[in-house]
Amino acid sequence: MTVEELDRLLAQREDEHLEVKEAKSNIDSEDLLDYCAAMANEGGGRIVLGVTNRRPRTVVGTSLFQGDGLERKKHDILTRLRLRVDMHEVQHPGGRVIVLDVPPHPPGTPVERPGGRYLMRSGESLVGMSPDMLRRIFSEVATEDFSAEDFSAEVCCRASFVDLDAHAVAVFRERWARKTGSERILGLSDEQLLRDAELLQPDGLTYAALILLGAREALGRLNLAHAEVIFEYRSSEAAGPAQDRKEYRAGFLGFHDDLWNTINLRNDKQHYQEGLFVWDIPTFSEPVVREAILNAVSHRDYRDPGSVFVRQYARKLEVMSPGGFPRGITPENVLWTTPRPRNRRIADTLERCGLVERAGQGVRLMFETSIRQSKPSPDFSGSGDYQVAVRLSGEVQDTNFVRFLEKVGKERGASFSTQDLLLLDLVNRGAPVPQELRARVHALVDEGVLERIGRGRGIRLTLSRKFYHFAGKKGAYTRLRGLDRETSKALLLRHLEDNREQGSPLSELNQVLPGLSVLDVQNLLRELKVERRAHCVGRTKRGLWLPGAGP
Repeated sequence: MTVEELDRLLAQREDEHLEVKEAKSNIDSEDLLDYCAAMANEGGGRIVLGVTNRRPRTVVGTSLFQGDGLERKKHDILTRLRLRVDMHEVQHPGGRVIVLDVPPHPPGTPVERPGGRYLMRSGESLVGMSPDMLRRIFSEVATEDFSAEDFSAEVCCRASFVDLDAHAVAVFRERWARKTGSERILGLSDEQLLRDAELLQPDGLTYAALILLGAREALGRLNLAHAEVIFEYRSSEAAGPAQDRKEYRAGFLGFHDDLWNTINLRNDKQHYQEGLFVWDIPTFSEPVVREAILNAVSHRDYRDPGSVFVRQYARKLEVMSPGGFPRGITPENVLWTTPRPRNRRIADTLERCGLVERAGQGVRLMFETSIRQSKPSPDFSGSGDYQVAVRLSGEVQDTNFVRFLEKVGKERGASFSTQDLLLLDLVNRGAPVPQELRARVHALVDEGVLERIGRGRGIRLTLSRKFYHFAGKKGAYTRLRGLDRETSKALLLRHLEDNREQGSPLSELNQVLPGLSVLDVQNLLRELKVERRAHCVGRTKRGLWLPGAGP
């Protein structure tokens, strides 16, 4: 801001978007945070320190936040409000002035103060926000333009080329050239390379450039120390220090291979033998682990001061990133929702490197790979409003299922889709099949991969006879099919025993097995009669069924 721009700003009236304070040598930190929160909740604005309040205003100067005090105060506001407020000095002829540029609240999320207070401006005072205003903010999620917000595309005015790590830049150059097959990229200057990648703008380096390519010292100096990945290895979930810990505070492209290599040091293989052949399945699949970490770096909220954590155990790995899911995504729909990158400039750069797919297929790849290796699907249930947590289990559950998928895939001459794999995995584990997958049932039944047991609403799905024969479990298949009919007959007999005194009409027995047709129930009753376990008194529809062989 120039002196002229400041003078024009000071000529305006104070309102919810402008607050002027004298603050020559001190200011209450809590009051300043309150004003920042209230201003953000009403759409953002500016707070000016070092100027008298009443018009005509006079610049008196302020001694607040000298030296690196501005950066420390910015970090304090970011930590406590989860709001990135820019602060800069203006050397006015009347004295040193500090201007705080307060951004609007994140869409759908009002800025909260301790005690659950949501503040707004009323005259010269701060008051609690009205219910109507809070409802308007919360409703913004439904109409938000997800493309309008990208912290990683913003320019960090204080950054320069000396803040970049030469190794990370070289990795980016080599990967981009390899992905495109263009030798021209290898001959570009560093400046042109970053301009072509939209990491360098006319007014400076973007935050994406620093997060992906920055030097360790620069991230600390530019208040990006939290843009780090902390790795821990723990032999158990008991409290206490980790057996191994590494803090990767530098540009991501400079350390992402080293991070995987650290994980892979303790990545044992699980051996399974079939005749003369030995199957080796790694506990942690490299594509799945890398994708989980890439998602954390691409989609985390860099306005949140937390770090990304990667915690490895003997048979489990967790990746936790701050900020919660991008709006509109939940643990339940993460696989089905169209990806909306929170940091598109970072995602675009990683796509140029060939590390992620632009189509956003990373989460599907994680699920598909886990199912093909017969491991539990990635678990996002530990996520909440302020973090995304994904748990990757390395425990192989059923090697027969792994080999069956490979065999059938070769026979059909095509790979299973994500929906097919999820459906087969759920059926194999006996879990309910959600509505999103039911459309694939008919096709897989026609291909002889699945079978239906029962009829109507009582229908159940099982892997086909082909699977049980392949797994050497023919008897289990016969028992599964047979038990289904015996279970239905047992339910009928129990009802007959409970109603022995008055007898049970056919209409009542149909209610016992609502998933079967009337004809199916009649056939089961005839079998019970032949087996002398039930009999009917009367020959019409009014006949009553009773337990036992009868007279």
